[in-house]
Amino acid sequence: MHQRTARPIDPASDAAIAASVTPLPIEQVAAKLSIPADAIFRYGPHKAKLSLDFIADLDAGAGAGADGEPAATPVGGHKGKLILVTAISPTPAGEGKTTTTIGLGDALSRLGASTAVCLREPSLGPVFGAKGGATGGGRAQIIPMQDINLHFNGDIHAISAAHNLLSALIDNHIYWGNSLDLDARRIVWRRVMDLNDRALRSITIGLGGPGNGFPREDGFDITVASEVMAIFCLADSLEDLDARLARMVVGQTRGRRMVSAEELGGIGSMVALLRDAFQPNLVQTMEGTPALVHGGPFANIAHGCNSVMATRSALALADYVVTEAGFGADLGAEKFLDIKCRQAGLAPSAAVVVATIRALKMHGGVPVKELGPENVEAVLAGTANLKRHVENLGKFGLPVAVALNRFTTDTPAEVEAVRGALAAMGVEVHVCSHWADGGAGAEELARAVKALAERPSSFRLLYPDEMPLKEKIETVAREIYAAGRVDFSTAATNRLREFEAAGFGRLPVCMAKTQYSFSADPTLRNAPSGHALPIRDVRLSAGAGFVVAYAGDIMTMPGLPSHPASEHIYVAPDGFIAGLS
Repeated sequence: MHQRTARPIDPASDAAIAASVTPLPIEQVAAKLSIPADAIFRYGPHKAKLSLDFIADLDAGAGAGADGEPAATPVGGHKGKLILVTAISPTPAGEGKTTTTIGLGDALSRLGASTAVCLREPSLGPVFGAKGGATGGGRAQIIPMQDINLHFNGDIHAISAAHNLLSALIDNHIYWGNSLDLDARRIVWRRVMDLNDRALRSITIGLGGPGNGFPREDGFDITVASEVMAIFCLADSLEDLDARLARMVVGQTRGRRMVSAEELGGIGSMVALLRDAFQPNLVQTMEGTPALVHGGPFANIAHGCNSVMATRSALALADYVVTEAGFGADLGAEKFLDIKCRQAGLAPSAAVVVATIRALKMHGGVPVKELGPENVEAVLAGTANLKRHVENLGKFGLPVAVALNRFTTDTPAEVEAVRGALAAMGVEVHVCSHWADGGAGAEELARAVKALAERPSSFRLLYPDEMPLKEKIETVAREIYAAGRVDFSTAATNRLREFEAAGFGRLPVCMAKTQYSFSADPTLRNAPSGHALPIRDVRLSAGAGFVVAYAGDIMTMPGLPSHPASEHIYVAPDGFIAGLS
C-alpha cells in the first residue's frame, strides 16, 4: 500500500492544478447569484444543494407552449440567455467540450456578466474507465474536482438505489403470486450500477431453488442510462418526478398489456430515495464562477443533458447560462434541442461548436500517433465533420460560433485553413486558450457569443409532435446523420406500432448510437453520407417522455478498456486523490 501511495504527484496534472486554487466559501459563490445563505444546504465548505423551496419561489418555469413547442420567449422568471456548447464528433485526439464550457463561463464573468455554468455529474464508469475525470482540465475546471468526480453528494447512488428498488419489487411481486400476471419473458426493466462491467450485460437471476424466486433472464445497464436518471433530469418538481416515475413501463402481461411502475406500489419510496438528490448542486469554477452540476445521462444512450431543475434555476438567477450537451452535436445537441427544450420550454440563444486541430486532422485521415506535424490538407478534409455539425445546428435556427481549442502543436496555416472553411458559411472561428489561461483565454469567444445571443431568436424543433415515430427516427437520420435510408428490424417496427397504438406516438425520439460517427459504424469518421442506419430495437421510456431507438451495436452497459483509468488513480499518504485527469 505504501509503495502505491508514495508516488510523486504530477504538478501539471488536472488534480494538482485544481488543488493549487483556494476555493471561495460556498456562501460567497451563492451570493454571486443572489442566493441567500438560508437557501443552500452545505455539504462541507465548498459544495451545497439549492433548497427546493427557494427554487419554487424563483417561478423557474412556465412549461412548454402548445403542442409541446418551445416557448417563444424565456419562460417563467427566466432572465438569462441560454448558451449551448457542443462539439464535433469525438476522437481519441480530444476536443475539450467541458473545458470550453467552463472557460466560456469564466470569460463571460470576466467581462462583467452575471454567469452560471450548468454541467452534468460525472459517472464512475468513465472516471474509472477511459476518462479518469470529467470536470474540465487545466485552468478551466470546476472544483472541488475530486469530490465531484467521486460520489458527489451521492446523487447517482440515490438514482441507482431508486431504480434497483423497483427491480426488486418486480421480482418480489412475481414471487408472491404475480397478481398482475406479469410475463417474465417480457419484463423490460433491468438493473443498474454506476460502473462499467460488460460481464453483467446479460445474466440469469433467481437461481438456487424456490426460496430465491423464479429464474429469468435479466441484465444490468449503467446507471446513467436508467430511465430514472432521465426522469430525474427532465422533471421540474417533486410532483412531476412522482408522476413520471409512476408512468414508467416495466413490462407486459401475458395478454400483452403494458404494466406501469405505479402498479407495483413503490413510487413513494423511490421519490423518498431521490428527494435530497433532486436538489441541484452548487459548486464553482477555479475562477469562482457559480456552477450548477446536476444529473448525468450519457448522450450516446440517453439524452445527455443536465437537469431541467438546474438549468431553469440558473436562467432565473444569471444573465448568461452556459451549458453543454454530451458528445458531438449529432447526439447531445440534437437531444438537448428536440427533447429537453421541447419538454421544458427552453429556447437557446446561441450555440458553440468545439473543435481542435488535432481532432480535425484525425477526421481527415491522420492516425493518432501522427497528429503532431503540420498537415493543412488533412485539416481541410476534417472540416467536413465540423461544417456538418454547424449546418445541423442551423436547422434548429441557432446562430453558431466555433471554438478552436488550442494545442501548442497547432500552426498558423492550420488555423487559417479552419477559419477559411467556416468563413464561407458565415461562421466565425475563435482560437481559445482557456486550458492554459483560464477565462482570459476565451474572452474573444465570450464577446462573440454575447453578440450572437443578442440576435432575435428563431429557434425551432426538427420535427413536430404529431409526426409518426418511424418518421421521426428517419428525420433525425436524414437531417442530422445524412443517412440514405433507415433499416428497421422487424421487432423495432412492430414495437413502434405497439407504442403508437398505446398512445405514445407524440413522444420525441432518443437515438442510441455510437458517438464516434454520423453512422452506426464507429470506425467511419469525418462526414459520411448516404449510409444505411440500422435500427435493431426500440424501447419506450414513458416516464421520461421519449422513445429510445438503438442503432447498430450500441451498448447500454459499457465495458472497460484494456488499461482502464482506475490503474492510475491512487490516494497519497496525506489523503490527496491523484490520477484523476
